Amino acid sequence: MRHILINALVAIISTVCTFTLMKQFDETPATQEIVLASNAQLVKQASETETLVNTKPRQWANNFTAESDFRSVSAGATESVVNITTLSVTGYRVASGSGVITSRNGYIITNHHVVEDGSSFEVSLQDKRTFEAQLVGSDPTTDLAVLKISAGGLRPVPFGDSDNVEVGEWVLAVGNPFNLTSTVTAGIVSAKARNINILKGSYAIESFIQTDAVVNPGNSGGALINTNGELIGINTAIISESGGYEGYSFAIPANLVAKVVRDLKDYGSVQRAVLGVVIQDVNANLAEDLGLPSIEGVFISSVSPDGSAYKAGIKKGDVITEINGIATNSVPELQEQVARFRPGDRISLEYYRNGRRYFKSNIPLKGLSSTSFNFNRQ
Repeated sequence: MRHILINALVAIISTVCTFTLMKQFDETPATQEIVLASNAQLVKQASETETLVNTKPRQWANNFTAESDFRSVSAGATESVVNITTLSVTGYRVASGSGVITSRNGYIITNHHVVEDGSSFEVSLQDKRTFEAQLVGSDPTTDLAVLKISAGGLRPVPFGDSDNVEVGEWVLAVGNPFNLTSTVTAGIVSAKARNINILKGSYAIESFIQTDAVVNPGNSGGALINTNGELIGINTAIISESGGYEGYSFAIPANLVAKVVRDLKDYGSVQRAVLGVVIQDVNANLAEDLGLPSIEGVFISSVSPDGSAYKAGIKKGDVITEINGIATNSVPELQEQVARFRPGDRISLEYYRNGRRYFKSNIPLKGLSSTSFNFNRQ
């Protein structure tokens, strides 16, 4: 009897232990599932409110904004950029570069240095058609030239406003470096109104847009495009010790390009207006001596007695700060602004004299040939 009771007690205890263990094992997965679901919900909430970190490259690319996606801009720009081969009188190639279509009927902008040594010119379009081009006109003081081909239905690039270009904005350089046609590179605007002293002559205009977009030999005359697909400059030069790209490239601002192109098409040469002054940048010492409220403007060190500035009452020692409401805080900026006008055009000036600010409007500009101030910069 005693053995029966012991066996029964052992059986009861074993049964209770078995049920207890089974209950624990059954609850564990349920508990883990709830915890994992909570973490998943937290991850989902975090991904909706926080910036993704260390995402995969493809996922990062898909999150680009429209402004950062250059595909559509590149497709349009490459149709408007051509390859130019410059030939000698004997038919040998003496230069090659790029050009930008500006009209549906065949007008093309390029650099003066691309065409200056040529007797004939071949233009190759992006669709591989080739045309002989005629030189409409060329201007060494801005390093610009215009060619014309007999073709219709071309795609001209729209002009943007280079005055509104800002340092840090994205740009594309489109051209034919090393005869590699339809090449597109991207970068940002690094600076504006750069003078790198590559153009010769007292009246040369250098007010370049500096970028870090890759530009190499053959890109000269090609397009600098903003993210709206607008032309903001003509790529012209690089600073290099090796002969190739080293991080600095320079483009002629589109607003100056537009004026030069109009002149070359209308007259065959550039119609240059000048103020008739010798100018220099304002530095801290000069600003203090002149009692200027800030270090701004361009200092007039000499005035031609038969120039536009003299007739308007501008004097030696004045500091010009604006032309037509646009700031001129360096010699290149002032030169660029004046170079956009033709003789006979009228401008307004804002300037300092003896520490006081003045404004004068309706100033008629004279032409370069009518001003005998041959050594001045503007």
